Amino acid sequence: MKPKELFEIIAGGESSTVEFKRKTTKYEKIAKEIVAMANTKGGYLIIGVDDDGTIYGIESEKSETEIIQQTCLFYIEPPIEPNIQIVNLNKKDILVLKIESSNKKPHKVINDEKNEKEFPKAYIRVGEKSIEASREMTRFLKSLTDERPLKIGIGENEKRLFEFIERNGKATVKDFAKIVNISTRRAERIMIKLVRAGVLQIHNDSSYDYFTLI
Repeated sequence: MKPKELFEIIAGGESSTVEFKRKTTKYEKIAKEIVAMANTKGGYLIIGVDDDGTIYGIESEKSETEIIQQTCLFYIEPPIEPNIQIVNLNKKDILVLKIESSNKKPHKVINDEKNEKEFPKAYIRVGEKSIEASREMTRFLKSLTDERPLKIGIGENEKRLFEFIERNGKATVKDFAKIVNISTRRAERIMIKLVRAGVLQIHNDSSYDYFTLI
């Protein structure tokens, strides 16, 4: 990446595909940002730049690079191969980690804190924030890597779902389960298949998932 290109990215501010960090902190926090972008549209994690776009640079290229490499290898599952560049901007070194939208979704963060009995968590990028993916979103991400032929039929349940969305603008898994009297798990599977088929679109407003017609 050329300095001019990096300067333009920084000038554009943080977004769904750009995250600034003045310096690397805990492995889990860095892993969260990497995972969120890999699970969504990809993007850039830029180390040495504050949230407001102020350029500080990194103190040690070697130590910052090692932290990113260890994070990608030991704190993310499945691991991510880091694509790291050091760009000199205003006589200061900036670490740029380019993150591709992964074909091995969902990536999850491994919690390494002692006495912490938490399962690995998936994250997605919503606007300028990296948030924990819901169960529905995690299942959807996993479905994207399913290479089996997609089989789906449009029956009475699906028709009632479409009618509900047309009236209300959106529907949740619980809405669908209620209106057709099926389990939430079955409703979830059907809606995810409809997303994969390009009939529905899944959204997240940071508090819950909902689906709309495409």
